[in-house]
Amino acid sequence: MSKPVTIIMIEDDEGHARLIERNIRRSGVNNEIIPFTNGTDAINYLFGKDASGQAHKGEALLILLDLNLPDMTGIDILRKVKENDFLKCAPVVVLTTTDDAQEIKRCYELGCNVYITKPVNYESFANAIRQLGLFFSVIQVPQAAS
Repeated sequence: MSKPVTIIMIEDDEGHARLIERNIRRSGVNNEIIPFTNGTDAINYLFGKDASGQAHKGEALLILLDLNLPDMTGIDILRKVKENDFLKCAPVVVLTTTDDAQEIKRCYELGCNVYITKPVNYESFANAIRQLGLFFSVIQVPQAAS
C-alpha cells in the first residue's frame, strides 16, 4: 500500500498560505500540509541533515512552490529538487503571482509539473485553489527514490 502524499507548501505570504490550505481542505483533500515561509527552511527539510535528500526516501511528496521568497528564488528550489536523485520525481506545482512568459517557460524547462498564476481577485484565487485540490485528489504521486 502506498503512503499518503505529504504536501510541502513553500509560501511566504501568510494570507495566501491560509487561503491555499483552507481551499485545498474545502475540496476534500486531508493530506498533511507542511508549510514553510522561506526557502532556507524548506530546503533544510527537503534535503535533510546530510543535505542528500535521502531523508524522504520512500515518501510521496508534492511541493507547492511560490517563486518570490524572501531569502532565495523558487527557481533555485525547483532546480535543486529536480537535480536531486531522491526528490526529482516529486511533483512541483509553481503557484505564484508571476505571469511572465519567460519565467513560465524556464520553470517547465527545469521540471515543474504545473504552473499556476495566482489570480488577484480573492474569489478567483479561492476557486483556483479548490480546483487544484480536486486535481490533488486524483493524481498519482511517486514515492521518493529508494
